[in-house]
Order: sequence, then structure tokens, then C-alpha cells
Amino acid sequence: MAETNRPTASKPKGLILRLLGPGLVTGAADDDPSGIATYSQAGAQFGYGLLWTVFLTTPFMIAIQLVSGQIGRVTGKGLAANVMELAPRWLVLALVFLLVAANTFNIAADIAAMGESLSLVIGGLNHEHALIFASTSTLLQVFVPYRRYAPVLKFLTLTLFAYVATALTVSIPWSAALLAAVWPKATINADYLLMVVAVLGTTISPYLFFWQASQEVEEMHQGKIDRPLRELTRGGVMEIDRIKLDTTVGMIFSNVIAFFIILTTAAVLNAHGITNINSATQAAEALRPLAGDFTFLLFALGIIGTGMLAIPVLAGSAAYGVSEAFGWPATLEAKAPDAVGFYTIIAAATVIGFGLGFTGIDSIHMLVWSAVLNGIVAVPIMAMMMVIVANPKLMGRFKASRRLIVLGWIGTALMALAVVALFWSFFTG
Repeated sequence: MAETNRPTASKPKGLILRLLGPGLVTGAADDDPSGIATYSQAGAQFGYGLLWTVFLTTPFMIAIQLVSGQIGRVTGKGLAANVMELAPRWLVLALVFLLVAANTFNIAADIAAMGESLSLVIGGLNHEHALIFASTSTLLQVFVPYRRYAPVLKFLTLTLFAYVATALTVSIPWSAALLAAVWPKATINADYLLMVVAVLGTTISPYLFFWQASQEVEEMHQGKIDRPLRELTRGGVMEIDRIKLDTTVGMIFSNVIAFFIILTTAAVLNAHGITNINSATQAAEALRPLAGDFTFLLFALGIIGTGMLAIPVLAGSAAYGVSEAFGWPATLEAKAPDAVGFYTIIAAATVIGFGLGFTGIDSIHMLVWSAVLNGIVAVPIMAMMMVIVANPKLMGRFKASRRLIVLGWIGTALMALAVVALFWSFFTG
């Protein structure tokens, strides 16, 4: 049925929840414990000298996530299913396999950070706490249908405000910080450029593309317009507007939190000569003697909250990609017996990620491997996304605007440069 037949004034509260959904959750999930570690290192190592990267990445992050969200809602299919229409099957399977591997390493680092954070707060053993988090996340995804689980994920986005509160508990020279953000004065060297690459790679990640496209499909099946927008002869503009608002808010929210993490670690750690942070929990520990127990507690609890949001996004995006590539049912709304392959990937990625914590591989190495694999996947996927969203045959009358296409391609080129720099660092370092 056409969009014009929708009720216009039903339930305001439901409308608010509807407007902020996949985009908000996707943006918040980008600030996972691994991302917190990267932003903490940026602040500790270079002070306020990298605050500008938050402003640089925001428009491109919004653009590429808008592309993924619109692809999902307009076509009614996830990203992997759409890419299958353009690329050979073997290439799609290879990219999805790399995505799963990257996400699994990222899950491993996040679960380990969550376990360590809880141990710092209440004591106990890291692995036992990690097991609780891994089990809880898996059980929620498998046994709670999407319509009930989505509000839980939205609620977890509130935990990110812990990092705003953390910044307010420490002394920050705001004039110096804001000046550095808009007019950076940094010594350009290999370490500085590599950190810029790390921040860019953390901010724009392939798992976010797959997740948001598939979440728009999930939302479609829960909404009043339960068909792909390209099948509608009229209407649909309100849905595109919702995606724009949701995604813009989500990505700005994500980068505001990144800004405050860099700001806090620069004001406390860098100012006291602590310039090397290898994990989010190490950043929390370093803050404790310098900024006090309350600041430490906020930072540590934030790691746990963001991890509970990020793990299902990481595992879920892997499951969506694999399931779409093989033609399996792919929805969090399905019961476990009706989507065995989908839920098996979710469980396997989480269990293997948890198991990697017993191998002795430190989180830094897992994050490095994750970054390399993400780099391999990101650029071709972004390029294919841009081809899809500009294709009137696939997108119909909802083909992306010229402005979005330009921003998306610039973001793709920027990511390609980051990947080249990343590999250059490995071969020359």
C-alpha cells in the first residue's frame, strides 16, 4: 500500500523510536572497546593534535552509512545480496569470509576488554567475566526477536554518555583544545600519519555497512510499508528522510563520543607524560591515579556498555553477510530452528572470539589483524556500494543524489589512501 495511506498521528512515542533506530545503533556500535582503545591512544600520544580527525571523518561517515541504509531499504535486501548482483560469487564469498575473520578478531578484543574492565571494577577473573558477556550477547540475539531486541540496543547507546560525563570530571583547557581541533599544530611524521589512518579505519568499518543495510530490511518487515521502496509507484520519501535523520544523528553522536574520548585522554594522560595506551582497560587504569576513582569508574563501565552493544553488531553483520551470500534466511526476527545457519554464524563468531582470549594472543595483535582484514574488505565493498546506489535499475527512482554520490566516492578514495598507508607501514616498519 502506498505511503500516503499511513496514519499521520498515532503514537508520538512510537514515532520517536521509529525515527532513531538502525543509524543510531550503528553509530554507537562504532565506539566499541577497540575503538575506545584507538581514540585513547590518539589522545595519549598526540594530545589534542588529532581532534580534527573527528571533523574530517564525520561527513564521509554519514555519506557511506546513508548509502548502506538506503540500499537496504530501497531494495529490501542486505548488502551482500545486492553485491552478488554485480560481482562474481567467488569474490563476494572471499570478501564475506574476510569480514567474518575481521569481526571475530574484533569480537575477541572487545570481549577481553569487557572482562578486564569488570575485573577492575568488582574484582574476579577476566575469563569468567568474559564468558558471561559472550553468553549473554549470544543468547539475546538467538532467543529474543528483533522487535524486542532492537529497543535494547537503542537503550545501550545511552552508555556512551559515560564518556561525555568522564570529560566533565577532569580539568580541560577548552580554549587550547578547541583551537587545536580547528587549527592543529602537529609534527607530521610516520607515527602521526599511522594514527590518522588508525582513527579513519576505526571510524569507517565494513561491519557497519553490512549491519545498517540489514537492519533497514529488519525495520521494513516491522513497519507499515513492508515492501522495498523501489516497488512503490508513489510515496517512500518519508522513509528516505527518516534514514537521513537517523543516520546523521547516529554518526554525529558516534564522533562526538570519539571527540570526548580523545579530549579526556589528551587532558589527563598526555598532560602527565603517559603516551602509550594498548587497550581501553589500560586507558581506564591510567586515568585512575591521575583523575580519580569516579572518572575511572565511568570510563570502565562505558567499556562494558559499549561492548554489549558492539558484539551483537559485529556478530550479526557477519551472519547477515554469510547468510545472504549463501541464500539462507537472515533475520533476527526468526526463531532459531528457522534460521539455523544465520544463528550458527552469530554463535560461532562470538564463541571463537571468546576462545581467542585463551590463546595468549594480545588484543593489540588481534586489532592489527582486524584492521588489515577490514582494509582489504572496505574499499571494494564501498566501491560496489557506490555503484549500486547510483544504479537506477537497482534503486529505481530512489537513486542517490549527486551530492551523496560525490561524498561517497570521496570517502571511498580516502579509505583507499588509508589502506595503502596501512600496508605501507607494515612493509616498511
